[in-house]
Amino acid sequence: MTGFARALWRVVFVGAWVLASAGHVEAAGALAIGSCAAYGTSYDFSESETARVAALRKCSGACKVVATMRHGCAAYAIDGRNACGAHGYAAAPTLGRAQNVALRHCYKYGGRDCVVRAWACDGSG
Repeated sequence: MTGFARALWRVVFVGAWVLASAGHVEAAGALAIGSCAAYGTSYDFSESETARVAALRKCSGACKVVATMRHGCAAYAIDGRNACGAHGYAAAPTLGRAQNVALRHCYKYGGRDCVVRAWACDGSG
């Protein structure tokens, strides 16, 4: 292989690597909840702490971050008959799993008509 061919091969290889890594984002997200069905979600942030702050800012009242995610999803379920009553939340690799676990916890803690109130997935969830 000539020097020119080696140099060209390196340019092609580096270019392909840059393009492949450009689409890869280390996404982070969070779910914050408060009383009476208050919630805030964030997703596709580069840092977990930034995602936590963003979720808290979107939540009204005295809220706390209950779930964080990286390459996954989070869901929040409430009792549709009593928004200030039983609730559940979960983070999981897939949206379906997060929603199922959140609903299961809502029923476990006394909910009678539990529904998913909010959900969020990061860039790859």
